[in-house]
Amino acid sequence: MPEAAAFSGYILSFDFGFRRIGVAVGQTLTSTASAIETVSHGQKPVWTAIDRLVKEWRPALLLVGLPLGAEGDETDMSRSARAFGAALNQRYSKPVDYIDERLTSRVAEERFAQLRAAGSARRKDSSQVDAIAAQVICENWLQANTGR
Repeated sequence: MPEAAAFSGYILSFDFGFRRIGVAVGQTLTSTASAIETVSHGQKPVWTAIDRLVKEWRPALLLVGLPLGAEGDETDMSRSARAFGAALNQRYSKPVDYIDERLTSRVAEERFAQLRAAGSARRKDSSQVDAIAAQVICENWLQANTGR
């Protein structure tokens, strides 16, 4: 796993899925992360959207959540997430790291429910759960790698 000190600046985090890919941005200096958007993923990711985000944020690191099995074992989905990470690395020539994303979807759903209860989100905004999951993935990586 790359050390956070080697990556100052922004991190783009991805919650990989076959229908949608949640994207968040993290800042190593402040150890904070924010959900950005959800990118469609049909037969392949909408690379133009990811291209735009990489150009806008100029991340030092790309982070992909790994949907591991209950025992921490690789699954078909985690292998697909690794393939997506390899495609990111090849396309942008940026380092890619992976982090266990088990339970991030549950945390993201809870956060989305809180936003709905506060009136900050509506049911039709539910695709944002994937971006919130990417935010949680990034927060977990920052916490594990910056000692905060």
